[in-house]
Amino acid sequence: MTSASALGTGKQRLPVLMYHEIGDRSQTGSHLAVTPHAFAEQLACLRDAGLRTVTAGALPAAVAAGEPLDQTVVLTFDDGYADFHSQALPLLDRHGFTATVFVTSGWVQDDGEWPAVRRPGRMLSWGQVAEAAAAGIEIGAHSCQHPQLDQLPGGRLREELYASRARLEDRVGIPVTGVAYPFGYSNARVRQVARAAGYGHGYAVRNTTAGTGTDLFAIPRLTVRRSTTLREFAAMVDGHLTPTMVKDRALTSGFAVVRRTRALLNGTAR
Repeated sequence: MTSASALGTGKQRLPVLMYHEIGDRSQTGSHLAVTPHAFAEQLACLRDAGLRTVTAGALPAAVAAGEPLDQTVVLTFDDGYADFHSQALPLLDRHGFTATVFVTSGWVQDDGEWPAVRRPGRMLSWGQVAEAAAAGIEIGAHSCQHPQLDQLPGGRLREELYASRARLEDRVGIPVTGVAYPFGYSNARVRQVARAAGYGHGYAVRNTTAGTGTDLFAIPRLTVRRSTTLREFAAMVDGHLTPTMVKDRALTSGFAVVRRTRALLNGTAR
């Protein structure tokens, strides 16, 4: 059964993949960057397995409609790097796949709302965000300045979640229904504010697949990084626990404990 607050995918386990940059080593030193060649191989792997893609926003609706999801994967991209437009978008189009880009609105390359913001790299411009949306890519929110949301006082937390969504909708002219939490983490207070801000779902990390009873505001994703081999990628999509996933889960759990402790100390736990 599907409720308004949880996924009800029966016995199915649905992989939601999280990417960041698509670039060669000469272009970025990030361990989260995937080379264009590796990304192309991964898309071909999905195609050869007969998988289809749905957007992060379409997933809850597909579940509610009772659509079969055993041959489905969700592709998401965080932050809004410019190489999504130059590298990922043509490859997605070639394979007939769709995706969701969670854009940090204050990091948009030509955005003037946050003039002092420090961008992590070359980011999408507003025109490129609009072009991606016109090509069928879903645009989601990823906050304004990419802070640790659970560490923010109430006023700043509301600003990050409300303003990010409003800015994207105003500049791109389409509804923004979902949010991905910066650093992949949230707490009950963050999720409550996200609901109040008008989002219909929220994505975390956790490095596990989505399944029965998954909270719509804490949908887990699987991290794809530079070191992910094609064999490991295929195993991940098939729902197998890989050594890297075990390590990632341990790190995520440890980080969550640290953040909860910090939130208690600074009074932002509730």
